[in-house]
Amino acid sequence: MTTPPRLPAVRAAATGFIAVIAALGMGHLVAGLLLLPSASPFFAVGNAFIDRTPTSVKNFAVENFGTNDKPALLIGMAVVLALVGMGIGLTSRRSAVPGMIAVVIVGIVGALAVHEQSTGSSSLLAPAASLVAGVGTFLGLHRLAQPRVTTVEPGADQPPVGSLGRRRFVLGSVVAALGALVAGAGGFALARRVDVTASRRGIGELIPTTPAPPIPPGAAFPELGTPPFITPAADFYRIDINLEVPQLRAEDATLRITGMVDTPIELTFDDIRSMPLVEKTITMTCVSNEVGGPYVSTANFIGVPLLDLLDRAGVQGDAQQLVGHSADGFTLGTPLDLLRATGRDAMLAIGMNREALLPEHGFPMRTVVPGLYGYVSATKWVNELELATYDVKPYWVERGWDGQPPGVVPIKISSRIDSPSSFQQVPGGEITVAGTAWAQGRGISRVEVRFDKEDWRPAELATEVNPYTWRMFRLTTTLAPGQHTVTCRAYDGANVMQVQDRLRLINPGPVPDGSTGWQSIVFTVA
Repeated sequence: MTTPPRLPAVRAAATGFIAVIAALGMGHLVAGLLLLPSASPFFAVGNAFIDRTPTSVKNFAVENFGTNDKPALLIGMAVVLALVGMGIGLTSRRSAVPGMIAVVIVGIVGALAVHEQSTGSSSLLAPAASLVAGVGTFLGLHRLAQPRVTTVEPGADQPPVGSLGRRRFVLGSVVAALGALVAGAGGFALARRVDVTASRRGIGELIPTTPAPPIPPGAAFPELGTPPFITPAADFYRIDINLEVPQLRAEDATLRITGMVDTPIELTFDDIRSMPLVEKTITMTCVSNEVGGPYVSTANFIGVPLLDLLDRAGVQGDAQQLVGHSADGFTLGTPLDLLRATGRDAMLAIGMNREALLPEHGFPMRTVVPGLYGYVSATKWVNELELATYDVKPYWVERGWDGQPPGVVPIKISSRIDSPSSFQQVPGGEITVAGTAWAQGRGISRVEVRFDKEDWRPAELATEVNPYTWRMFRLTTTLAPGQHTVTCRAYDGANVMQVQDRLRLINPGPVPDGSTGWQSIVFTVA
């Protein structure tokens, strides 16, 4: 009886690796055909990983990778899957059975992740196709990888079937790998065959019935290093849980208002577009923004007051929160008391800066409730608003964040130094420190700046636009050559001072309370 030949290590590792990428490519292709990006096993596993990631790890990712946290996760997943694939191949040098079992297990994990992330039985077609492609590719390449037999045991008439040589294995591997890459690229292209660009273009410029007051001169100091007062939509910060941005058309969009209401209603995008539109200048901040961080932006949002829509449905007296449901399955709860306190400033927004929302910012529709951190105020890609009690647990509440008063806090008083930057060398003579402060809902009444250990000095404030927006500041002085430390602190409209202590000293990150602390930077005067 012939002893089964042992696969060379390189061929075995390549067999497992290519089988894994073939499985992922096929799964992504079928997900694209179904227009269900979340059905791709690769994205589904990534989203499942995000769901289960401890808050401290998420904070670390945001702090170290910023808005590149999702690409970093995808690259990390790709590396892990490559190692898993090679490991599968190396365990199968003598027999294909261990590897085949391992590929099936990996496929089942992908299917479970898809089932958790997607709705409808059709979404399981993608992981099923992925599993078939993975097993088929593994078995085919394992057979081609068998080394040519040069000796035959007595009584054997010919070498074992499957000893087809190195060249056929290389050719088969190249074909399988190229097929996987083409399938994956095809999946990306198919997922984007919904023409969101044309849908946005068809909306045209959004002209509000009630426009926001014009931004007054002197509201920002971009020539000194602060951001412009209105953030271009493409530069507006983005923080969400999505590895793939939902691709939705306005023509297909509807909004349902359900739950504890007198009359459930359903509105199309055109219904909302035809209503009197209001425009509000609002600064938004992410709860995971660190001291001096970039996750704060301002836009002119255009839409319909949320309270007007809720009045149409008739909110029942026992309702406690407004739960926004996103097309991607995400849910977010806004306490009704806090929503009502903002009056007509809380919006169902369909535009930013007189244009339709960008897909990454919630096109076709999103909610914006000023004065609250995004995790309780901003549902992107919203398709349902549910009135409910606190027994309904939205996404972040299920993960341990507090989404109920009194735990939900207004955005904390914050300030940062935009110029000079840390460790920058500036020319001698007069220097100007410029920065940004915010305390949405209360406004900023003053900002103070301190150099080294000197006394605090009052900074010049930019013109205030409204209490829900940021406010720039600047201070010009002369400093001796050498290294200096500059610190800033702000006061809100009630003259409450920004908290000095860093939250991270007593907590593993700013979530879900928001960061605190005065920012200091070191720079050098030439």
